[in-house]
Formats: sequence, C-alpha cells, structure tokens
Amino acid sequence: MLTIGIDTKKKEPIYEQIYKYIRKEIKKGALTCGTKLPSSRKLAEHLDVSRNTIDLAYSQLLSEGYIESKPKRGYFVAEVDEILDFADEIPEEDDVIEKKELLPYEFAPSGVDMAHFPYNTWRRLMREVLMGDNSEIFQTGNSSGDYELRDAIRIYLHQSRGVICRSSQIILGSGMEYLILLLAQILGTDYVVGMENPTYMQAYRVFSQLGFDVHGISMDEMGMKVDDLLKSNVQIAYVTPSHQYPTGTVMPISRRNALLKWASEKENRFIIEDDYDSEFRYHGKPIPALQGNDKNGKVIYMGTFSKAIAPAIRVGYMVLPKELLAIYQEKISFYSCTVSRIDQAILSEFIRGGHFERHLNRMRALYKGKNQYLMQQLKLFGDDAVISGASAGLHVLVEFKDLADHELFEKTLYEKGVKIQRISSYYITGKPEKECYILGFARLKESQIKQGILIIKDIYDKFRIRKEE
Repeated sequence: MLTIGIDTKKKEPIYEQIYKYIRKEIKKGALTCGTKLPSSRKLAEHLDVSRNTIDLAYSQLLSEGYIESKPKRGYFVAEVDEILDFADEIPEEDDVIEKKELLPYEFAPSGVDMAHFPYNTWRRLMREVLMGDNSEIFQTGNSSGDYELRDAIRIYLHQSRGVICRSSQIILGSGMEYLILLLAQILGTDYVVGMENPTYMQAYRVFSQLGFDVHGISMDEMGMKVDDLLKSNVQIAYVTPSHQYPTGTVMPISRRNALLKWASEKENRFIIEDDYDSEFRYHGKPIPALQGNDKNGKVIYMGTFSKAIAPAIRVGYMVLPKELLAIYQEKISFYSCTVSRIDQAILSEFIRGGHFERHLNRMRALYKGKNQYLMQQLKLFGDDAVISGASAGLHVLVEFKDLADHELFEKTLYEKGVKIQRISSYYITGKPEKECYILGFARLKESQIKQGILIIKDIYDKFRIRKEE
C-alpha cells in the first residue's frame, strides 16, 4: 500500500497532495510501468479520506497520462519515460517576477503622472461597457479598429491638431512599433528612411530591425535640414515637427513647406509625422499638424494615447493617405486589430463623453506646474546651466557647462539614485556640438524634483572643482 504523508494543515487540497506524491514516485522510477495502483476504495480507507478525494487524484493522473485505466482490472502506471515535469525543471530564480525598480530621482522622459489618472471614471465606463448585452464586442471586429473609436479620434484630431481625414483612413494598433510594422507591409522595406539626428531611438531600432536602410539627417534650429534630404537618396522622412524629440525644436511653417515640397517632387516620397506629445504646450496654442497642410497625400500621421492618458493603454493610430490606404485594404486588411475591442469601447466613451478633454486640461495644468517648478530649481546653477525645450512636452534639455567627464558624471549620479540621459545617446551618427542632458519631470513629485536637483548640483560642483584644480 502507498505510504502518502498527508498534511491537513496545508492550504493545498488533499487530492492534490496525493496526486503530486504518486506523480513524483512515477517520475523517479519508484512506481514502474505496469505497476497496479490500489483501488480508490482501498486507498481511501488506508488514508482515511473520502473515496471522492482519491478519484480526483486518479483523474488528474489519468488526464496527464501518468496512469491508465483498464476495464475491470483497475489503474496501472503508464509508460512515461519522456514526460517532463515543467514545475520541477524550471530553476527557482525563473519563478521570480521581474519588476523594474525606478530610482528615487529618475528624470525619465518617457514617464507620465498616473497619480492623477481618472480611475473612477475609467472604472465606471468599463462597467458600463461590460454590463451591456453586447456580445459583438467579444468578436474580432474590424481590422482597422472599431468605427466608433476611429470616428472619435478623427473629430479630436481635426479640432485639436487640424488633421484632415476620413475615419476610414485611421488605422488603430497597439503602439508605434506595430504601426511601423504595418507600414513595412504596405510599402515594403526597399525604401530608404531619413530620421532626424538626434531622434527617437525606439523608432530607429524598429525601422532597422525590419530591414529598412536608415540614415540620420542633420538638424538646425528649424528642424530637419531639407537641403541634406535633397542630397541623399532618402524616400521617407521621419519627423516630429510639433515638438522634436529629444531637442524640443518646433519646425516653423517655412521648413514645413519645404519638407512638403520635397515629398511632392517624386511619387515614392512620403513623410511620417510622429505627433507624440503635441497636447502639452505651455505657451501659446498647440502647433497644427503638418498633415493639415498636405495637399498631395504625402504625410503619414502617427499618434498615441501613451502620453495623454497612460502608457499601458497601448492604443496608437495612423492616418494613411488615400493611396496607401488602398494598398492596405487590398493587401493586409486581413490582419486582426491588435487593440482589445473592450479597450476601444472604453476609450471611445472616454473621448465622446468629454472626459478626455477634461483630463488633458488637468494634466496640462499639472505638467505646466511641474515644468515651472523644475525651472525654478535649476536656478541653483545660475549661468552654469543652459536650458532649452522648456515651452512644451514632458522633458527639458540642460547643458551643464565645463563638466570634466560626462560619462563619469552620469555614472556618479546614478549611484546616488539620480538618472538623467545624455542627448548623445539619441544620435544615429556623430555627436552633438555640446553635450546636453534630458530631464523628464512628469512622473516625479515636486519633492523628488527638488532633492534630485540638489544631488545633481552637489555632484556637478565636485566635478567642476576637480577640473579647475
């Protein structure tokens, strides 16, 4: 008879303890193939448990193939030489869930303030969406995304950004990476892509991984240099004209017109306009989108709700010119939309109900306050810090003058719990004339901003003294 130690104090059910014991004995060879197991009645009597408990254990062993049942004869150990027990094979350290720990003073340009997210409103809209008798929402849906959300986005983009399009031109996807993947399917990867230098490196990595030939195009105070575009064999220009990432440059109308003229001169030229954080401008009105001035169907407009709402929402959108929309519909409209229809329905109601506009107004005021507080704290440096890009967005650029060793400066700050990023890490080729640091402020509280700047000032003073000595 099997000697099974049962611990009634464990939270683990008794049938599972029995099942695991027998499975282990079979795996280590103590119970060999063909061995007859006790009947469920006899084993239940021996262990002083209910027969139903034994039946549950045997049933699990049967379903996993460890034992087999022979009519009128009972249960026998099956041949299980090749069966792997994944629970036993996985190393202990792999069971630990990886969690990215933020530094106490991480001036990350990608962060957003989630403390002021309208959780109650979002939960209410979620309940309303799920409580409705709408079984259709659990079906696959339109490959471009649900019409209701695309139409809500169309209205929002036209009113706030001056984008001119039909709802049918809007394609939804779970983030910028997926939308670029769709573009690669539409255009093919034979195109040469020109990106601002410095640029958004995640987009650069995606284009490169997909097989595009990517060139860095230099910039001046007006944005991407069109003269350099003309000298190159670039066919697609990737730009962030309303708030260049990461420099914060705003492309004026003259440079925008020159860029549109460049695109219109040849049939296979296009512009990708990444409008990643245009909602947050603290002086004057938001800069209209480049797409609104496109008369020749050359601008592919991209945006996301990651900055405006939350990164985890993972809802991005792309406005295709009619020529490319026809190719999409012909060749890849069989792709399923990667955004949950439940999330689409919630977001649609969030926009249509005016909640998105109110949330943006609150966050714009909040980020403006943090922006001004950061500027105030940076006054500690006096003329030793040159600040730019502070009129919009969720980060600023700071040049700390006369640093002895930028790499060691950044490393020392990291050891003190402060993370800032050098702009040189955003260059495809070459280096900046002057090294600057990107300081994001959205995620930080004012107390963290203050303490972080104090630490930066302390380390900076030590590095300056070291150089001057």
